Amino acid sequence: MTTEVTDLAGLRVAIVHYWLVSRGGGEKVVEALAEMFPQADLFSLIAIQEALSPALQKHTLRTSFIQKIPGGRKFHRYFLPLQPLALEQFDLSGYDLVISSESGPAKGVITSSKTCHICYCHSPMRYIWDMYPDYKLAFSPMVRPAFSLVAHYLRLWDRASADRVDYFVANSKFVASRIRKFYRRDSAVIYPPVAVSTGNVLRVAEDYYIAIGRLVDYKRFDLSIEACTKLNKRLLVIGDGPSRKALQRAAGPTVTFLGEVSDGELRNHLASSRALLFPGEEDFGIVPVEAQSFGKPVIAYASGGALETVRAAFSEEGEIENPTGVFFQNHSVSGLTDAILRFEAMEKEGKFRPHTIRQHAKQFDKSIFQLRMAHFLRSALKDFRAGGEHRAAGISAAS
Repeated sequence: MTTEVTDLAGLRVAIVHYWLVSRGGGEKVVEALAEMFPQADLFSLIAIQEALSPALQKHTLRTSFIQKIPGGRKFHRYFLPLQPLALEQFDLSGYDLVISSESGPAKGVITSSKTCHICYCHSPMRYIWDMYPDYKLAFSPMVRPAFSLVAHYLRLWDRASADRVDYFVANSKFVASRIRKFYRRDSAVIYPPVAVSTGNVLRVAEDYYIAIGRLVDYKRFDLSIEACTKLNKRLLVIGDGPSRKALQRAAGPTVTFLGEVSDGELRNHLASSRALLFPGEEDFGIVPVEAQSFGKPVIAYASGGALETVRAAFSEEGEIENPTGVFFQNHSVSGLTDAILRFEAMEKEGKFRPHTIRQHAKQFDKSIFQLRMAHFLRSALKDFRAGGEHRAAGISAAS
């Protein structure tokens, strides 16, 4: 269901996203916002036209000068030192409402005193804050000093640019805590939109586990691969990325790499799987919700957004009724293998009910996101026009 904010239709709206080069979770948020505001203009540091959804192609799109630099589209991440300057060149003086979609960087745009700026934050930039040591080590020793210098100044700018935002919305409680830590700001929590309606429950599942996402180190696909190899369990790995070759070398004969697949293939594999393995720490994590929309349990590391989207089988108080997954706290191969064996024992007892799991996922549907965002926007605009008395304490997102 598309929720157009008809009572705000007269507003001049700009939606700012860091870069439009794929159709990940951040881009789906932009698509949902663009549906709410058909009149909105889009701004992005760089964009690849063929990567835009048909819905976004209907909107006026403006990109920064990085788009025109040779190699800017392909190697946009290497232009990090120029990105703050590029954002500040966007002319947003003619808009009543600016919504920035932030993961790195987008909120640094400059708006007028008459413009309400709301930042939907997927995450403060990981590579300059809490994951800075990991990213630094990934560079060669010769490059590390330059990265450290750039990151130092980008942190100063990122913290200063947070003060340009009138209201923050976080995509999870986990991200809200990081916004509080790094920016010293409160935020409302509105979970991002997930295409729950495309899920379906099959009567019989096949005997394999599934792992989905970009193959990068911090997502810890290595744990899923090594655990399934050790237990001699079938595992389908869907996605691609810089870690693929190393992961393939570590994989046993029961692990199959499918690379990137179509949306239809992804849905078929999810619907036929036994459970999703999700061993990384994510800010929110759309994949576990998508898996649950197919009635599939999730075996997840007990940290980050998974704590908010998966109902674990057990808590400190004891067994949970109608669980949607199993958590493991020992972030290691042995921790995950133990969780898989616990899951299989519970599965035999009929503890996981596919239709109940799918019902749990419906709270994250796109229509819920749009309704909660519409309520928040009305409240924030009302407060902004009254002088922003409640800005420091945040605005409720309850509908």
